[in-house]
Amino acid sequence: MSKVRTMEEMPLSRFHYKMFAYASGSTFLDGYIIGIVAVALSVMQTQLDMSVTMIGLIGAATLAGMLFGGVLGGYLTDLIGRKKMFLIDMLVMAVVSILQFYVNDPMQLVILRFILGVAVGADYPIAGALMTEFSPAKNRGALLGGLNGLWYVGYASSFLVGYLMLSIGDDGWRWMLASSAVPVIIMLISRLNMPESPRWLASKGREKEANAIVQKIFGEHVIMSAEPETKEKTTYLDIFRNGYGKMVIFVTVFYSLQVLPLYGINTYIPEILAQFGFANGTREYLGAAVINIIYLIGLLPALYLVEKYGRRPTLIWAFLVCSISLFVLGATSGLNMPFIFTLALFVIYGTFNTGMGAHCWIYPNELFPTHIRGTAGGFTTGVARVASSIGTFFSPAIMANYGLSTTLYICGGVLFIGFLVSLFMAPETKNMSLTEASSLNKSKDIEQDSFASKKTAN
Repeated sequence: MSKVRTMEEMPLSRFHYKMFAYASGSTFLDGYIIGIVAVALSVMQTQLDMSVTMIGLIGAATLAGMLFGGVLGGYLTDLIGRKKMFLIDMLVMAVVSILQFYVNDPMQLVILRFILGVAVGADYPIAGALMTEFSPAKNRGALLGGLNGLWYVGYASSFLVGYLMLSIGDDGWRWMLASSAVPVIIMLISRLNMPESPRWLASKGREKEANAIVQKIFGEHVIMSAEPETKEKTTYLDIFRNGYGKMVIFVTVFYSLQVLPLYGINTYIPEILAQFGFANGTREYLGAAVINIIYLIGLLPALYLVEKYGRRPTLIWAFLVCSISLFVLGATSGLNMPFIFTLALFVIYGTFNTGMGAHCWIYPNELFPTHIRGTAGGFTTGVARVASSIGTFFSPAIMANYGLSTTLYICGGVLFIGFLVSLFMAPETKNMSLTEASSLNKSKDIEQDSFASKKTAN
């Protein structure tokens, strides 16, 4: 007789890679949609009468929409289901992407980009929850963290597509903006074949449907979980109750502290390298290209280390190394150091920061139970979007008024605070079942209650 195993005990299979492809579409589209508008704006300005403020609004509209999309979309995916929200989300993206082709007024584009941002922001918590609930326990960290890498692929692809479309002429920007409809429609058709999450079904009292999906995918000797998934009503405020508030604070704070300097520095890397004295020729652009490639490559060792040594140490050390790298860059910014020295420090910073980016997918999805997993992930992602906007907006002003050295010191200080937060708050969830990981806060409470009871009895 075959041994009964759970979904989380199953080895990696073709099915898991298919689910990764469905989920990674979210980060790919995020990078593509954010990147393509940068190229389109350079052409649009010659076709439409736009003020500097309007250009800024078009650029910021998507990020603003992502805040609302994350906060609302995560809740809806817990309320009505992962698959249903995934499809609704893609349908909205497809329609809005095509509508961008027909805009005649900049404000129309602002509105459409905002709606697009809402859809992209909603896709994040859906993708994270779905990937989490199908992943094997020993590979969950790598699969979740790997989703982060597709953002860079999408971002790079958008610049390549935009460059190729420059030859179209005056209407090139319309085709650029509408081009996001192609990967969106491909993803929409692909996701029609994906299953609903058995864990979500069970959390809504639909155990029969849940077990049928598990056995169809993995076989009749596989069950959903060793611990039963209790039926729970989804309420938004539950992410702050029963000890989960502490987890929300931890994830929101470390996530925000990671992206605040990331966006502040990455957006202006060519200018920063130029201020280091490398404006001669094209070295600042070469450096920026190398740094961004390394960001993607740097994710690979992080995916190995997070499963080998755990979530907690890889987050703590990444924050510390990033902080030290920026402090050293700040201290050497006026000393005319060799190009390779400065580039190496930026590479070290970028590699470890990308590693932290994997944790921004892992922790929000492991630390919360099924009925609020999407809600918590959407909330933390939404708040982090505000932090990334702040970093992008204030970095040039700080650099202009206080200099490059001070800017790098501030960014290093932000990351050092992230190190301290992680040191005192980061839990370890390596190799845990989802039930165990999402009960860490409760286990501490139980231990304290048990200790108090023994003390009283004695």
